[in-house]
Amino acid sequence: MKLVVGFLAYNEVSAKYLGEFLPSLRKALDFLPKPEFKILAFDNSEEDTKINRLAIEFFFRENPEEVGYYSQGKNLGFGAAYNFLIKKAKELEADYFLMLNPDTCLAPDAISLLMAALEEKKELAAASPKILRWNFSELKKTKQIDSVGLVLKPGLKFIDLGQGEEDKGQYDQAEILGPSGAAGLFRLSALEAIKEKDNYFDEQFFMYKEDCDLAYRLHKNNLKSVLVPKAIIYHDRTAAFYGRGIRAFFLNRRQLSKRVRAWSFRSQHFLFIKHFKTENLASRLLVLIKVFILFFFSLILEQFNLKEYKNIKKYWQSID
Repeated sequence: MKLVVGFLAYNEVSAKYLGEFLPSLRKALDFLPKPEFKILAFDNSEEDTKINRLAIEFFFRENPEEVGYYSQGKNLGFGAAYNFLIKKAKELEADYFLMLNPDTCLAPDAISLLMAALEEKKELAAASPKILRWNFSELKKTKQIDSVGLVLKPGLKFIDLGQGEEDKGQYDQAEILGPSGAAGLFRLSALEAIKEKDNYFDEQFFMYKEDCDLAYRLHKNNLKSVLVPKAIIYHDRTAAFYGRGIRAFFLNRRQLSKRVRAWSFRSQHFLFIKHFKTENLASRLLVLIKVFILFFFSLILEQFNLKEYKNIKKYWQSID
């Protein structure tokens, strides 16, 4: 039983979290009954600022063999960077791959509980922790749900189940499609089973919703995921949507940069294109309605998204 933990770094965006993230990861790994692991970090920073590398090297200075640091001096995107790390995990003959965002803080028993769930049921492909909101600016751990896993609604609408709600255990028995991209444990053999062109994540997404695509492909291949509600991880989400209703939607959206909104807009259309044919008629009709709504929404309120249609057309043409 060998575990590889992978996370991505990016300029100062990730560096500010490492002082909390790395100690919590270390404690969680020490909690494993038979610790056999390797930590792999990929730095997506466009320039070699050294800020992430130095922080990682300093933290693991007493056990440098525990960590591998990689960078190509540019931002490969979420999917490509994780594909690199997962392939490294395969070379290391790992059984499990734990995907973590560095803007998280782990409970000491989080990893051991996730591992136990997959060890107990060999048919499971992935395990999701219960992810709660972390108010990093105040270093405050809350009871507000960030995600208990991804679920799919008609019209290829993927949501982080429970996001924004107070955790009262209401989703502890929920069935999920797969883990959120913020944190999830995967059986490496399951990832091998859903590879596309020797890749695990679809690299054309670049950023946002790659986890939705991966979860959907696991589901379509009858590879099940499970929520482990006692495995708690706290997350300071960048593209968060907390609250309900139209007013909350616009307030949350205004907090996101244009680049983030454009990436999300593009990736949502990629999901539509890629999985449209596998949906039933009712879901397909909803997808078509959403495509028109997104177009007019962008035309009126977010014109910067319109340039993404060039990328959307290219993706459409690339699908077999």
